Amino acid sequence: MAVTDFAYHAFGEPKADESSPPARSVRERMVPPMPSNPLWGWLGPLLVAAFGGALRFIGLAHPKAVVFDETYYAKDSYSLISWLVERVTVKDADKAILAGNLDIWQKCAPDQLDKCASYVVHPPLGKWMIGAGEYMFGMTPFGWRFAAAVVGTLSILVLARVARRMTRSTLLGCFAGLLLALDGLHFVLSRAALLDIFLMFWVLAGFACLVADRDWARRRLVEWYENGPLSPEGPSLGLRPWRIAAGACLAAACAVKWSGIFFLAAFAVMAVLWDFGARRAVGLRRPYAGAFTKDVPPAVAAFGVVPFVTYMATWTGWFVTAGGYGRNWDQATSAGPFYFVFDSMRSWVKYQWQVFTFHSGLETSHPYMSEPWQWPLLLRPVAFYYEGRQNVCGTRDCSEAVLGVGTPVIWFGALLALVALIAWYVASRDWRAGAVLLAYAMGWLPWFYFAIAQNRTMFLFYAIPMVPFMVLAITLCAGWLIGPATRTATGALPMRRTIGAAVVGAFALLALINFWWLHPILSGELIPYTEWKARMLFDKRWI
Repeated sequence: MAVTDFAYHAFGEPKADESSPPARSVRERMVPPMPSNPLWGWLGPLLVAAFGGALRFIGLAHPKAVVFDETYYAKDSYSLISWLVERVTVKDADKAILAGNLDIWQKCAPDQLDKCASYVVHPPLGKWMIGAGEYMFGMTPFGWRFAAAVVGTLSILVLARVARRMTRSTLLGCFAGLLLALDGLHFVLSRAALLDIFLMFWVLAGFACLVADRDWARRRLVEWYENGPLSPEGPSLGLRPWRIAAGACLAAACAVKWSGIFFLAAFAVMAVLWDFGARRAVGLRRPYAGAFTKDVPPAVAAFGVVPFVTYMATWTGWFVTAGGYGRNWDQATSAGPFYFVFDSMRSWVKYQWQVFTFHSGLETSHPYMSEPWQWPLLLRPVAFYYEGRQNVCGTRDCSEAVLGVGTPVIWFGALLALVALIAWYVASRDWRAGAVLLAYAMGWLPWFYFAIAQNRTMFLFYAIPMVPFMVLAITLCAGWLIGPATRTATGALPMRRTIGAAVVGAFALLALINFWWLHPILSGELIPYTEWKARMLFDKRWI
């Protein structure tokens, strides 16, 4: 069985040596060893996540206001935990909530519940997650922001762990987690009851599961290669728990916002291509036939059946109650169990189509809307909250602001890293570069279609699913700059590694300083108007 060997370092796999090394090298090539200290592999990322979590939870209840689109999702979430479906609220419900009055629902007779049903245009999972915080801590700013802060913190941990797995470096994993903790847009969305942070979390979780599955599948192939009977197509890998988990996570992304479907489709193709590559890398005579017969059928279940079941499960509240929009409960229950199921599904499909047509025709102008090409350049952030006050900050004019904007050092650094990754992938076909570029593209390129074909209203925070992959791009380039952990004949580290580590450390320090400078306008801190104005990078576009 022909095999090839790779030199492996922190960044990736260089081109293969055409020689045929002994079988013992197959394991090192297919599944390179993880860092030797598993304790620090968890402790380091956990410490970074704790740092990011402290940033997000401190002052979470401030501002004590309904910020930007919280006016929709905080109330819809509270409705879900109260009624299992979204209901219409009375006029000035936001003011009533902030005053402590939760009698905010429009009243309807039992036989007219459809008049109280609220027409919502996003699936329910993200709102269920927000509602969990409201259930635990009440209908308060802290309560409706709690879940966002939790998943924002968890996403730092997940990214640190997946970066560690991709680079085989605990230090680079912690570096990735730190950059995500210091990104301004991630910080703001982790402290607001909007859906996009949940979409980002489930996309990242699905990606992390697939990276773990890649290692798991290759390890199984190596075990078969070393111990099993040889065959031209290779073995069946059996149940793949990480891949099933990935399908469920990506379905959860779709159940937060429909834009998760782009990631589900792209990651499914990517995972199957990884299977092709694994069987070819182990030296099978018929790798593609083996992948088609043994990997593709279970992949269809993992990326088709599992997501469908998961997505439908998030709509349970709508199916089991009579008060959901378009439910037609009385009609569905009029002719027996079979008709109940059939008519319920028909009503649900009709509702989904209404939502689809709404999104397709969403062209309402908004002062903070932006085009996808503007997002990587941070040309038009979103003012989530602004309150001008007088004589309360040591000067006449004072400002409290929450500006939804990324940390420029990280975003502009990511642009350079993504260009470098394109060149690296063209030169080496490194799977890490390809995976990061694909994920970034799925978070960005589909929006160009909506901008061009539909003139749809869009905002910078739609780019939040791209942010973890921007950070991964920087991290992979950082690994390339630092180079392999090899010493010279005298036992010293090569100069390249020293210089590379200094450059990477300096970048992390710049990101920290940039975040610290922006923090007052990301967290609603009361500052003089002149200081708020000084932090507007592009005066006419950021204000």
